[in-house]
Amino acid sequence: MKNTKVAMAIGDAGGIGPELAAKVIVDDKSNLGDLMIMGDSRVLARGAADAGVEIDLPVLAPGEVDGGLPEGSFLIDLQNCDPDVVPQGESSPAGGLASVQNFRAALLAASAGYAEAVFFTPFNKHAMRLAQPDYIDEIGFVDATIHPAESGREFNVLDEVWNARVTSHIPLSEVAGKITEERVFDSLLLTDKVMRGAGIERPRIGVAALNPHAGDGRNFGTEDDDIILPAVERARARQMAVSGPVPSDTVFVRAVRGEFDAVMTMYHDQGQIAMKLIGFDRGVTLIANYPFPIVTPAHGTAYDIAGQGVADLGATRNAVNLGRKLAKLDGHRSSPAPTEPLSACIKRALDPKVVWEKADA
Repeated sequence: MKNTKVAMAIGDAGGIGPELAAKVIVDDKSNLGDLMIMGDSRVLARGAADAGVEIDLPVLAPGEVDGGLPEGSFLIDLQNCDPDVVPQGESSPAGGLASVQNFRAALLAASAGYAEAVFFTPFNKHAMRLAQPDYIDEIGFVDATIHPAESGREFNVLDEVWNARVTSHIPLSEVAGKITEERVFDSLLLTDKVMRGAGIERPRIGVAALNPHAGDGRNFGTEDDDIILPAVERARARQMAVSGPVPSDTVFVRAVRGEFDAVMTMYHDQGQIAMKLIGFDRGVTLIANYPFPIVTPAHGTAYDIAGQGVADLGATRNAVNLGRKLAKLDGHRSSPAPTEPLSACIKRALDPKVVWEKADA
């Protein structure tokens, strides 16, 4: 069987991303498939030194990628990040710019048909904004890079429990105004669709309430009765296995006990706090509803331990495995036909005149 090609972007050079990249490349427990690694060879070498591992990979310059690619894993050396100008343990414009370029190269390579999934070690949004001030989040960036028919949505996956969100990277003060019946209903449809695509035949979704005690009979707000419940009832009418609104202080307890396959929360930290408490070193962020899965560990760049060689590989390994699994389940991506030269993808990725718009979070 043909191995799944995963386009891998090395994350922020000032954090633990290079160390995790080096560790996962040599890890015999990661269900890797073949890796097409995008980044600077000097950054990967620093990561390997921090991790205490040796990496033996074919290394291609961007101008060498159109003459036939090596079998197995290989590095495309973008030569875009001198580690001497990227201090470990803090954000920097140079680290942010390389992160943007590496990610864009991986996305364009997958979009053109050279890979079936995209994986990246942790980015730091502040560093990316230092290099590209209009960078907001990964979804907006993906949309502007590959111009999909539909925008994607972030999910978090921890063992057998998924977390979906109605809103994501917006201020907490704006959340209630963004919660509409249509938005909740559309989020339920997408969650059901993505999870079925991941092999879960009829996903059971617990919908978290917005207000304490699910509004407590309208004593603590009306959104749960007037907005969320009608969306849940519409989903049930479509024969979806949806429950709620469930008080958010118990919905994850019920999911961990096996009652729900997914919890759909109303805002970012309503789900993230719970998921990271349950298993910080195991969780995966999946950006779904694109032509290929995009995955990363759910934790961040961990500047406080950068360069120490102690970064835990668990979430990174799980991310690669999930991306490869989802790509294999998606049959129409199994044999992509390249639509443009890979060198052209890389040239566009390195173009400093990249502009994109903020996604509707």
